Amino acid sequence: MNFTYSLPVRIVFGRDKANDLGDVCAGLGLDNGLLVSDPVFAANGLAERIAAGSKGRLTDVFSSLSPNPDVAEVEECVKIVRANGHRFLVALGGGSSMDCAKAASVMAGAGLPVRRYHSEKEPIPGPGLPLIVVPTTAGTGSEVTNVAVLTDAAKGIKLPMASDHMYARLALIDPLLTLSVPPIVTASTGLDVLSHALEGFWSIHHQPICDAAAIYSAKLVFDHLPAAHRDGGDLEAREWMCVASVVAGLAFAHPKTAGSHGCSFILTNKYRLPHGEACAFTLDSLVEINCEADGERIATLARMVGFASPKEMAGRIRTMKREMGMRRTLAEAGIGLDELESLVEGCRNPNLLNNPVELTRERLLAMFRGLAGDRA
Repeated sequence: MNFTYSLPVRIVFGRDKANDLGDVCAGLGLDNGLLVSDPVFAANGLAERIAAGSKGRLTDVFSSLSPNPDVAEVEECVKIVRANGHRFLVALGGGSSMDCAKAASVMAGAGLPVRRYHSEKEPIPGPGLPLIVVPTTAGTGSEVTNVAVLTDAAKGIKLPMASDHMYARLALIDPLLTLSVPPIVTASTGLDVLSHALEGFWSIHHQPICDAAAIYSAKLVFDHLPAAHRDGGDLEAREWMCVASVVAGLAFAHPKTAGSHGCSFILTNKYRLPHGEACAFTLDSLVEINCEADGERIATLARMVGFASPKEMAGRIRTMKREMGMRRTLAEAGIGLDELESLVEGCRNPNLLNNPVELTRERLLAMFRGLAGDRA
């Protein structure tokens, strides 16, 4: 057995920790920073409050982001960084702000357009500006990974961009920031956490440290996501979901995600399912499919997170999706049976290669046909 594990991100976790941002920046010797914020926080005043609490360390805000950040938006962010001489970035929000800030932090000193490093796979030349991330959802795990998922609308693609230069310097995780997240977003982001955990476990690149993180995180999601969805003010459930998100990030950071994420990109790009909901759309199906590779391994996972069998675990995922109002069938997602061929073609991306069972065209077609009707 051979494996490596590294995590260069310092994690600071706790209630009200967002109030320490100014002291954190001072301790790292950072000034003249750009706050990259989800638009909703620019609108509701949170971005202004965070910037004001930085004790003058943050001098500007960029919030021109879409839910699936585009390379053009990263380019705009980079222009602002260069024009104002910003020396570090802080990301406030969910995956959108963190992905944009990660990419912008390394692009600020790069000499080529973002697209060259994204879809055209030019190697990122070196370290970028220091980055602090302040997540506001329990979902993406992006706070501890070196991946930014970007859309290129001009090319009609959504792809990850990864580099060890894109790790954040520090992740400041404050569960209180998640209390305002609405139920539908809580559900989607929480299922993204579950997808990270399960896919990190069954990825062909799995390894013992990540396995342990995956099991712990998945159990937290099964135990606490329903409560966080039912009552957004349940701080204990919110707090444990924040833990689950961070630990799931550790679980997939090295093995990478697999089939569910691979199938999610077209579901988001073409059919507009939010990312976590799109990942969960096939997650229960892939629990069962991946038993074909190593049934005992998946059975062990199911037992460790509290189920008698993989079938029971898959059934619980379906129940959670139904109870939380997630789309579970092709019809609910607005996908016609006549679109299956193009749907399957759109699933072809590198994430599928991490799946323990080869997801051939025929297997994907069968899986999606199985999602044509209600599976309860």
